[in-house]
Amino acid sequence: MADQVQSAIESSMDKTNLILKDIEQAYGWPKAQRNQSYAALRTVLHLLRDRMPVQESVEFSAQLPMVVRGIYFEGWQPQDVPIKLNRDDFLYEVRQGFPYDVAGGPERIVRVVLDVLRRHITQGEWDDVKTTMPADLARIMP
Repeated sequence: MADQVQSAIESSMDKTNLILKDIEQAYGWPKAQRNQSYAALRTVLHLLRDRMPVQESVEFSAQLPMVVRGIYFEGWQPQDVPIKLNRDDFLYEVRQGFPYDVAGGPERIVRVVLDVLRRHITQGEWDDVKTTMPADLARIMP
């Protein structure tokens, strides 16, 4: 049993590091800037989560690695969702939650993180997530 738990945790860490590495590669950041890729992932995940209805949020999270799922649910208040955010509001909140200045600003952060996440979940689930977004926000999603 202990070996299974350790294997699950190691697998989740590997998948989480792959997601963070994918974000870093999209920006050309060295691994030394892992704090930036983590902040980008966390910020976008929390805003995406809070924008979705509870059931869809839970279904989406089931496809995330265990460690990323923990980040996703950190501080979640399901009784307060979905929060109505249009594209501009969403981007404003990304800027507030991501303390770094990067090329392309909040919109590029959102596009990069969502593109990376899209590659790690099924197309059907991604389509479900997109349908819960307002049209102006869905247009910037891969």
